[in-house]
Amino acid sequence: MSTGSDGNPTVDVHAHILLPALQQLVAEADPDGFGAQQSLEVRRNGPESMAASGRMIKERWPQLTDLDRRLADMDAQGVDVQLVSPSPSHFYYFAGEELALELAKQANQAVRDFVDRAPERLNGLGLVPLQHPGLMVEALDHAVLECGLLGVEIGSFAATPADPERGTVELSDPRLEAFWSRAEELGALVFLHPFGCSLDERLDRFYLANTVSQPAENAVALSHLVFSGVLDRHPGLKVLAAHGGGYLPTTLGRSDHAWRVRPEAHGCAEPPSSYLKRLYFDSLVHSAAELRALVAAAGPGQVLLGSDYPFDMGSDQPVAEVVEAQLPSDHRASVLAGNAAALGITPASVRTASHPA
Repeated sequence: MSTGSDGNPTVDVHAHILLPALQQLVAEADPDGFGAQQSLEVRRNGPESMAASGRMIKERWPQLTDLDRRLADMDAQGVDVQLVSPSPSHFYYFAGEELALELAKQANQAVRDFVDRAPERLNGLGLVPLQHPGLMVEALDHAVLECGLLGVEIGSFAATPADPERGTVELSDPRLEAFWSRAEELGALVFLHPFGCSLDERLDRFYLANTVSQPAENAVALSHLVFSGVLDRHPGLKVLAAHGGGYLPTTLGRSDHAWRVRPEAHGCAEPPSSYLKRLYFDSLVHSAAELRALVAAAGPGQVLLGSDYPFDMGSDQPVAEVVEAQLPSDHRASVLAGNAAALGITPASVRTASHPA
């Protein structure tokens, strides 16, 4: 394995795999819910984007499922280790309790099985059923303690249009307190990755369902975490936000002002901008200037290399894009390798040897 300038392996913390068997399971177990979710995606994205996404998935199927192709691509990118997570299309937040827990556990095991095929190059994140807060600790324990994964991936919110009585679960929801406590206790990484946006049809053209939705959802979800005091109550929590945290990290002046002048915005102990130092962000912002701004806002110890491999809205050359940003050499080394090492994001073979599941 090659290493970065600081002696640590270069780690991509944002990379996905597809789990076709999981999709087949949910489609057969809950065809109505699965069908409703598919219809919602069509409404949210619009026909033009759905068609383009279908072509993209077909073209990139080998990268999403074939290990040898993935490893070859990693070598070409200069990436030593990938932290792989299920495609967010596998969240399935419409599923009822029994099915949701089964899906999470099957996803966790599937990621573990994939990682075990190249443990010196991969580690993984599992899933938890965000729509059922009472089941999230069990799924987290399964991912971390039974499957030996580094943590779990969650969406920005969970809502079930077909079952409105279940309610929308935001990351500020008090029912998530047990989950945040357990994640902190385990030292588990919680990877925040939006999928879908509550703006729905307003974003159904020009691919706004991705270009505006993802950064907006990141900003909303992170704001729920900050303003509700979750990060005050759980200072050891490790939350990593995809897509550079979206619109939030470099536009917090308005949030800080609200915290000072509005009593209902004073649920956190410190100004919202101060919490950037307690959160982690991937580097996937598609702009050298924006990456420099992110590092300046959050600090060089809070940003990690991320590619969104292998989707077309990701980066085919994530290491090169970090280099292009012309960060100071020590900051660049931290983003590419050092911050991942500090968070314990290692190859599965190293973690298994040190921390057996």
